[in-house]
Amino acid sequence: MRMIGNERLMRRGAAALFALAAAALWMSSVAAAELVMFRRDGCPWCEAWDREIGPIYGKTDLGRRAPLRMVNMPRDRAEVALKSPIIYTPTFVLVDNGREVARIEGYAGDHFFWGLVEGLLERLPPGSPGARSAAPLGQ
Repeated sequence: MRMIGNERLMRRGAAALFALAAAALWMSSVAAAELVMFRRDGCPWCEAWDREIGPIYGKTDLGRRAPLRMVNMPRDRAEVALKSPIIYTPTFVLVDNGREVARIEGYAGDHFFWGLVEGLLERLPPGSPGARSAAPLGQ
């Protein structure tokens, strides 16, 4: 009798793990657009971004439309099809389905950053997660 209870518990646990893995896979396909920040240790402009933008980026509409992923060069690999090599840090690359859409090289301060990222997101293909949907006609 005890063995049957443990078996049932194991099956429930396996089913829960499967459901969790399926949900994670589904979420990763829904959030196909992301902003990848390429950075280096000791980069003063990266540190300025960390202070000025880092704590709030994920809480903004832009952060929800293109979640941030940081890649510390040269030790981390991005697994992104880039249009050209990363030379300057920070470089912010908008990625959709594993391919670079557009990029911002450098960080000139918070006054410029938000508008530049909005411009990147406008370059996403219509219908892509993260792209703004067009307003219906007549509105």
